[in-house]
Amino acid sequence: MHVITLLTDPARPALDPATVAALRNAWGGGGLRWLAPEIAAEFPVEMVPGNIAAVRDQLGARGIDLVAQPAAGRRKRLLIADMDSTMIEQECIDELADMAGVGGQVAEITARAMNGELDFEGALRERVGLLAGLDAGVIGKVLAERISYMPGGRALVATMKAQGAYCVLVSGGFTNFAEKVAEDLGFDEHQANTLLVEDGCLTGRVAEPILGRDAKVEALRRVAAGRGMDLGEVMAVGDGANDLGMLGLAGAGVALHAKPAVAAQCDIRIDQGDLTALLYLQGYAREEFAA
Repeated sequence: MHVITLLTDPARPALDPATVAALRNAWGGGGLRWLAPEIAAEFPVEMVPGNIAAVRDQLGARGIDLVAQPAAGRRKRLLIADMDSTMIEQECIDELADMAGVGGQVAEITARAMNGELDFEGALRERVGLLAGLDAGVIGKVLAERISYMPGGRALVATMKAQGAYCVLVSGGFTNFAEKVAEDLGFDEHQANTLLVEDGCLTGRVAEPILGRDAKVEALRRVAAGRGMDLGEVMAVGDGANDLGMLGLAGAGVALHAKPAVAAQCDIRIDQGDLTALLYLQGYAREEFAA
């Protein structure tokens, strides 16, 4: 048995009962359950419909996400989340680069690296090198003035923790940002790269070894094993090519507003909704959210 979930952006609800009912009837679905009016609904089906990809594309043009997943074991006990463009709305290194006057150059490299066109570690070294000499105090300024949280992040972490889940922030970005993001959103632990500083300025280097794709996979395996969980009990979320390893390994790997090359490789894609989509995917109704 599988569950079909339809979702929209809570800020722009676009899910009407007629659309949901028509799809359920066409696919011979079971009882319809609304998780949040106009935002999220689900129904069971015996098997995944053969035309689901085409229907997903059609609904996407109308601002609706469509996900099919096994009904059993949907509620996860471990959340592994990327930070940049996932739990926050920005890429931290791009914001630092903008303050350093090399924003356009760095943003282009970031986009290519996240789409899998460049080696992540090499691209990070190149971008950090362009920040050499930047006053380290700028980090605090970027945190205070330029970083905003992805809608739904606090509710996601708080609700999963209230149900006994463990939450880990894993970033290919920097500890200067990950530490505060993890604390603000309530993550149990975090890992990220370390920018090297001398005499109050960035050196243009990052501590080795660089934490990239493999480090995220290792974190997932380590935490799951340490807490006696199998990989099917894990939900991972990210948007970039360096997230693909953990997305493929987790029981539910969610590509959130992902780069095209990443979305194409993931079965669970959220292109319209915010981070509360990860709760709806687990069968939580809006009234069950902890925050």
